[in-house]
Amino acid sequence: MAEEKEYNQFELTDDLIENVELLVSQQDDKALKTLLHEYHYADVAEILNELNLEDSLYVIKLLDSVKTSDIITELDEDIREKVLENLSSKEIADEIEELDTDDAADIIAELPEERQAEVISQIEDKEHRDEITELLTYENNTAGSLMAKELVKVYETWTVAGCLRRIRGQAKEVTRVHSIYVVDKQEKLIGRLSLKDLIVAKSEQKIADIAKDSVDYVNVNDDVEDVARVMAKYDLEAIPVVDEDLTLLGRITIDDIVDVLKEEADRDYQLAAGITQGVEADDSILELTKARLPWLFLGLVGGIGAFLIMEGFEEAFKGEVFVLFFFTPLIAAMAGNVGVQSSAIIVQGLANDDVKGSINSRLIKEMLLAALNGFILALFLFLFVWATKGDFTTALAISVSLVAVIIVAGLIGTFVPLFLDKRGIDPAIATGPFITTSNDIFGILIYFWIARLILNI
Repeated sequence: MAEEKEYNQFELTDDLIENVELLVSQQDDKALKTLLHEYHYADVAEILNELNLEDSLYVIKLLDSVKTSDIITELDEDIREKVLENLSSKEIADEIEELDTDDAADIIAELPEERQAEVISQIEDKEHRDEITELLTYENNTAGSLMAKELVKVYETWTVAGCLRRIRGQAKEVTRVHSIYVVDKQEKLIGRLSLKDLIVAKSEQKIADIAKDSVDYVNVNDDVEDVARVMAKYDLEAIPVVDEDLTLLGRITIDDIVDVLKEEADRDYQLAAGITQGVEADDSILELTKARLPWLFLGLVGGIGAFLIMEGFEEAFKGEVFVLFFFTPLIAAMAGNVGVQSSAIIVQGLANDDVKGSINSRLIKEMLLAALNGFILALFLFLFVWATKGDFTTALAISVSLVAVIIVAGLIGTFVPLFLDKRGIDPAIATGPFITTSNDIFGILIYFWIARLILNI
């Protein structure tokens, strides 16, 4: 039986970082190259993220551009910005030469405009330079800004034998060949091929005879989230990008879409937590404060609003029914929880394009669901209050209020994200403090209003 080869997952340890720092301080280039050679470029980037800037630059300038170009793309944004600031335009251009056009355009886009022109002028490969320049013209968050120009394309008039000879040259520039795209003389996308199609076909057959006419594609101006939905729906590893005339411009691969989905998930998570801009744990106190303070201020305003509502009912609830005030936190918490649950489901459905039908149908469904949940919870609460306080009417008032509050909270949690989505606003904002605060206020208002009606006070 053949011996199995073990593959150990990379683990960043203090010993490893100290070892790299020691080799850098000793300028032991041979040992440093030997140590880092065995690691994937993403692992090396993780190591460099933990080093000081001087040591990181030493390693980058020591290693070959073939590897360091990929390392730079994997660095944390803040670290990469500092590294690029300390590299000359020529050094950055040398790194860019080794990257695919999409990664190269992303790196250049992070530079100040003056340096962008300097770096681009230093790129020796004219075709590579022109393709990068083209990608920089597309708006952010569009398919054009995400695509790479590297792909394998063949013409419908070629024979299989001639096609195989020609794609060998093209494939050298492409990291992974997911599909072979078929175009006509006007460069319009008309089909696709797989490597299997070419291998099993006869040498004299025309490409047009074996190409598949059905090919999924996206427009260069499509939003990246729409691209992600198409690729997820049809389980695509890559998708071609075309213009309005169906001219083949480039392709988007699954690794780029994974990055988009991760960024979107991070942004939505932070919005749901009440953070208004993208931040990381190691950002400065000032940046973290600016991101958090707006929603915290909203929570403060909401708390003041709740106080004013309760103060307005103070005279009405003195005496025997003062017990109602003790259940205020419960009512507010239930309103907030139900609202967040409802909005989270809707936001998730909108993100996955699973929300179909009219808003009215969604609201009716949520109202029925909230009514059922509210009735079950209210029944338990009614028995608890009646058993502990011995007052049937007070228990009824609190329980009926709870049902009403849950229904309203569910409706608000459903309507707000749908409304925001219709207005082109990210509905993820509706899963955070916004929905919690608004439901707290409405919940307390409804609670005291219904209780006063039932108790005749």
